[in-house]
Amino acid sequence: MEQEFYRVLAQRVRGMAEKADPFTRRRLLDLAKRYDSRGGQPSATGPTEWPLPTPRTTPPAAIFSGPGEA
Repeated sequence: MEQEFYRVLAQRVRGMAEKADPFTRRRLLDLAKRYDSRGGQPSATGPTEWPLPTPRTTPPAAIFSGPGEA
């Protein structure tokens, strides 16, 4: 009974992950893997998730080039 509970939770979390942003999707898929391990079922392998690029700390130089208004 408990194994079925965790399997259903894992399926529900994967459904939410399909509609989530990349950061949340990664966390939800990790949670689904933990539910799978508790349910006695190996986690399903899906597409590989790559980490998001590091955000820029300064704007591109093109914004500051050329004459403009002050």
